[in-house]
Amino acid sequence: MLRETKGLYVVAQTPFREDGAVDFDSIDSLSDFYYRHGANGLTVLGVSGEAAKLTPREAIETATRFVSASGGRPIIAGVSNPSLAQLAEVTGAVMDAGCSGVMIAPASSVRTDEDLLRYFDAIFQRIGDVPTVLQDFPFASGVKMSVPAILKLVATFPQIQVLKEEDLPSCQKITRLKAEMDRPFRILVGNNALYLPHELERGADGPMAGFSFPEVLSGTYKLMANGKRDEAHDLFDRYLPLMRYEALGEWGIAVRKLIMHKRGAIASPAMRGPSPRLSDTDIEEIQYLLNRIEGQEPITLSS
Repeated sequence: MLRETKGLYVVAQTPFREDGAVDFDSIDSLSDFYYRHGANGLTVLGVSGEAAKLTPREAIETATRFVSASGGRPIIAGVSNPSLAQLAEVTGAVMDAGCSGVMIAPASSVRTDEDLLRYFDAIFQRIGDVPTVLQDFPFASGVKMSVPAILKLVATFPQIQVLKEEDLPSCQKITRLKAEMDRPFRILVGNNALYLPHELERGADGPMAGFSFPEVLSGTYKLMANGKRDEAHDLFDRYLPLMRYEALGEWGIAVRKLIMHKRGAIASPAMRGPSPRLSDTDIEEIQYLLNRIEGQEPITLSS
């Protein structure tokens, strides 16, 4: 169940070998890295996890390996798919493998609030009583969900236990959702955690985001939860330039994977092609940002 979800849920990378195959051994080391740095759970098969580059079988095998490496911690699997038949098939498989729930965004074909209700009614007719994270990410889905529409979905479908809020401006939307919800549900936030301290101040229950320093996300959350507002902002602000540099779509995934490779989390920074390639200039810029983070153990990106 996801009703008590809070704290850091890292949007996990999918490790690949240099030949493009999924690196299952690195899933184990990556999971350990995330948990050692404060993750309460993981969200796998997301956009940052290059899910669109996986076959359905690979997606299921990847989620299964993350479950095996979880030590009983929650694993949420992204299953959004324009084909409801494939969405339902993958959902059934990952839940059978031990996932705690799934994350679903509306399909790009949704245009009205009535479409939205019909769409999720069709989904839950197929997948049944599966704990679900509703992803509100119009930049990726192309669907704008209003506060009343979200609250209607939550009221209609008890399977929706968590909202991943990454519409902009997120802070204002969180305030409205917290004030107007009739049934309590958890709100986690994304957008590469760029607005995390402010979103937590508005009542968000934690980040669901990726960053090459997940301890910054978990640390910011814990400091804010303990009323240490200034310390939370100080920690977050120290890493914000690097966080911003990683928040550049697929190119930012390449940056994140390079740093996490150098931190020992994954054996290779490879992405599955077609993918961006970092230039020497890119690497110099990343190194400069790393060097400027006071108190961080030195990381050298060059081989």
